[in-house]
Amino acid sequence: MASTEGRKLWGGRFVGDTDPVMEKFNASIAYDQRMWDADIRGSKAYVKALEKAKLVTIEEMNQILKGLDKISDEWSKCAFVIKPGDEDIHTANERRLKELIGAPAGKLHTGRSRNEQVVTDMRLWLRDAICILLGNALQLISTMVERAAIEIDVLLPGYTHMQRAQPIRWSHLILSHAVALSRDVERLQEIKKRVNVLPLGSGALAGAPFDIDRELLRRELDFDDISLNSLDATAQRDFVVEFMFSASLCLTHLSKMAEDLLLYSTKEFSFITLSDAYSTGSSLMPQKKNADSLELIRSKAGRVFGNCTGFMMTLKGLPSTYNKDLQEDKVAMFDCYDTIHDVLQVSTGVISTLKINQGEMEAALSPDMLATDLAYYLVRKGMPFREAHCISGKAVITAESKNIPLNQLTIEDLTAISSLFGSDVSSVWDYRRSVEQYNTPGGTAKSSVAAQIELLRNFLKRQTQ
Repeated sequence: MASTEGRKLWGGRFVGDTDPVMEKFNASIAYDQRMWDADIRGSKAYVKALEKAKLVTIEEMNQILKGLDKISDEWSKCAFVIKPGDEDIHTANERRLKELIGAPAGKLHTGRSRNEQVVTDMRLWLRDAICILLGNALQLISTMVERAAIEIDVLLPGYTHMQRAQPIRWSHLILSHAVALSRDVERLQEIKKRVNVLPLGSGALAGAPFDIDRELLRRELDFDDISLNSLDATAQRDFVVEFMFSASLCLTHLSKMAEDLLLYSTKEFSFITLSDAYSTGSSLMPQKKNADSLELIRSKAGRVFGNCTGFMMTLKGLPSTYNKDLQEDKVAMFDCYDTIHDVLQVSTGVISTLKINQGEMEAALSPDMLATDLAYYLVRKGMPFREAHCISGKAVITAESKNIPLNQLTIEDLTAISSLFGSDVSSVWDYRRSVEQYNTPGGTAKSSVAAQIELLRNFLKRQTQ
């Protein structure tokens, strides 16, 4: 009985069977099968290059193309049967092609290595995946922007160091997260350009024999460029690391957003109420409504960070060209994609369904948050800011010593601190007036926030053109 090694893509020089434990350890079909479409697209392009190089006849090319279409149909209908010995998606598809068309299937791999094949598949797959993620991210930004437009008149405390700082608009806060996501969109678009470089035609490491037309391959697979060096092309996974880093940064932004919303959803704040659709309960305490959606968004950042860091550790000690360590790339890439894909969708659901409690937000505003405005009042009277800051601080101490809010200091109390205080100081104690003074680009005044909304709407339009 012939050894099963002879049926493997690499089995010719081996005698006997692989240890079953090693067989399982070596196989990647359990996860790389999701690249079935990319693998078939790459093979269809490659057989056309083989025909141009006179390595297959037109009839053989058409047989191979027809067989690959049949395999594609089986995968799309979940009818493809993975068999023992199908160690990866390339082996599985080629084995099935031979079952369908016979001997011509054996010509498909002429001059082609799995080293270049797998990285081509990964680039095709990731290119499509990035397009999906861009759509997810743009939908989330759009949801934030439109919510900001509707709720532009709502005020709440702004915080630094988790302490009440100055009054801001709720919309200003929402847009801060949208702006961070817009940078994530730009990063993904930049990465997509570097993903879209064709490695096919690089062979195992030395390049393509038989005068394979790489420009034909580039056009067929819609790549922007051709890899410059075959040693680099088959081994480098910079595009995977860049993708995972970009995902890590995006999830950093979404984790930060989740943390804000988690705090604001607590009874202590009560600024927002999450929809039941994005909350869970307690198995013991019936009254509990837990913001598990936000906690999971926050936690998923760590998962993606781990994938990115772990894979970089795999890469750092590798010698040149392909090493089997690189099989770890797909596990990390797929998990990273799945995670950020889910997080973006859940985040959109959370943002679109949460309810704001405007009364609670505005009730949390307190006169001490206008201490800076009190200093600005003195600045407008001609006092240097450093002196005005000191005078305003003394007013805060006076109010605290009297155990009264800052705005309840009498004119006598204030003039005892500075003679520049007059009866018009009462205009300082107006939260909306305070917010409206920050009308420079990027500020929290209504006109500034409206401008941010318009700029982000234009950004979104450009992405869909």
